[in-house]
Amino acid sequence: MKVYNLLIIALLLSLVGACTDKFEEFNQDPSAITGENIEAKYFITKAQVNLIAPNRYPYWRGQLIHADRYAGQFCFGFNGSWWSDALGYSYSGGYTNATWDYFEGYTGTLVTYLQITGEGGDRENPLAYAVGLVMRSLYFMYFTDTFGEIPYSETGSLDVLLPKFDTQKDIYSGMITDLTLAIETIGSATTTGELNEDLGENDLFFGGDLQKWKALANTLKLRLALRANGAEGDNFSSPAITEAMGGSFLEDFEDNALLPKDNVISQWNSAAYGDVWHNFGGYGSKWTVSKYVINYLQDNADPRLEKYAKPAPGGEITIPQPESDDDALYAKRRDFILANLDEAGAVYTTSTNENGETVVTIDVDTYYIGQPPRLNGEMYDYNRREFYSMPADYIVAPKNESVPIAPEVVVSSADAYFMRAEAVVKGFVTGDANALYRSGLEQAMLLWGVAPDDITTFLADSPMANLTGANDEEMIAIQRWLINYTEGFEAWAIVRDTGFPTELAAGVDDPDIYGMGDLNGKYPQRMRYGTNAYTTNGDNLEEALERQGVDLQATTLWWAK
Repeated sequence: MKVYNLLIIALLLSLVGACTDKFEEFNQDPSAITGENIEAKYFITKAQVNLIAPNRYPYWRGQLIHADRYAGQFCFGFNGSWWSDALGYSYSGGYTNATWDYFEGYTGTLVTYLQITGEGGDRENPLAYAVGLVMRSLYFMYFTDTFGEIPYSETGSLDVLLPKFDTQKDIYSGMITDLTLAIETIGSATTTGELNEDLGENDLFFGGDLQKWKALANTLKLRLALRANGAEGDNFSSPAITEAMGGSFLEDFEDNALLPKDNVISQWNSAAYGDVWHNFGGYGSKWTVSKYVINYLQDNADPRLEKYAKPAPGGEITIPQPESDDDALYAKRRDFILANLDEAGAVYTTSTNENGETVVTIDVDTYYIGQPPRLNGEMYDYNRREFYSMPADYIVAPKNESVPIAPEVVVSSADAYFMRAEAVVKGFVTGDANALYRSGLEQAMLLWGVAPDDITTFLADSPMANLTGANDEEMIAIQRWLINYTEGFEAWAIVRDTGFPTELAAGVDDPDIYGMGDLNGKYPQRMRYGTNAYTTNGDNLEEALERQGVDLQATTLWWAK
């Protein structure tokens, strides 16, 4: 059954559980649902799609404009783009509110599912409820890692209209507790029940396979515990890491938690990158791949390069001199662009036209060249689109044209292996970190459709194919960041937690080249709270700010080291 048809069923059967913008509304009973034909399986589809692939408005403003770009993976600001690549590094109420409202509004969807399947619910089912606990932890991980302190423990309580904001320490501890309960509840079960009690194909991640849900829960448990480890007041992460390392994990290609893309569903129900890429028209809404992604792949002979990106268009490209730039500034900005071409290994020639401007000639569709992130608006004329690689067609494929569209990567088997290797390297358990790391690389390649022979060659020859004991934590962090390509929320969290890639995490410092923004060049640590947080739950928010710090993008989260 297509995702579209499943969503129609879910929407028809869950109108009462529709999301709202206000805490007062979605903390009241959202699930006064009765009737013998109401089953939990009809709600799991909506819970998955609304979280991972919402409609185009938050998908564009939250995932693409903020998370993917803070992660240092995609860029705007080339000549022809509608936006400077400084966008998002200064506060924008509209873009910020879209992200906050998306996360805040999702709560009703999840509470509906949990109340239906929980104790006393119309379709009480501990196994289906365990699946809901995993979804709950996935959701709150995204939400808290984006903003910091958020309403958590009182969210969904019928007795609380304005839930308090919880500390990140308490949120992380609570998520790990929920995941542990889910793992214990599932045990050896394989489905949530027979006939209508079975989530089955309505479960878009795993087709109702509870052992895969159990593995996902344990993988998330390890992720959260590793991230919390070393944070101030952390007293739970070390035993959680040890416990998780003794459990099951996402292991192979079939275990990847993915959300498949429906080829016909409206972008206003569930979006894909292609909805932004194609539906806005022209090059204005398009984006390039960053130099960090391109260079890491290219420098290490990683065969995912052609899966992630396309060669730069190239050709004969004039770098015009803006009237506002004197000769010295023109030379500085031009040389910055040329140095980036050199760093990517592109072969080109230069000449000077009758206006004294530099003309660059590069072979067409030959070189992979990434764009430097965070270039300011004054770099617009220099930053020619033809210099840069754009995402592979598979990633930005349009709907309704019968071509494959890349699924949403929720949690991958490769990331599970990399995190297990990290736990060994950091000394939490004993084991063969290099074997785990290499298994992660293999799964990363398989996820993106790399041919087996190319995987074998990479594992035999690439300098990134083996841990050496010299910079193992950095190598693991980089691979975790790379496997979360197109999953910007997690990739951004990895950078903040580990400090890798170092050049990205260091921020920028030259206002002639970069957009310094409200951050004054620093790397963004969080997003500011949305307007609704102030207008509907302001007193509780102010208490959170007294603990967490000022509501700025530079304020460091509890777990960020």
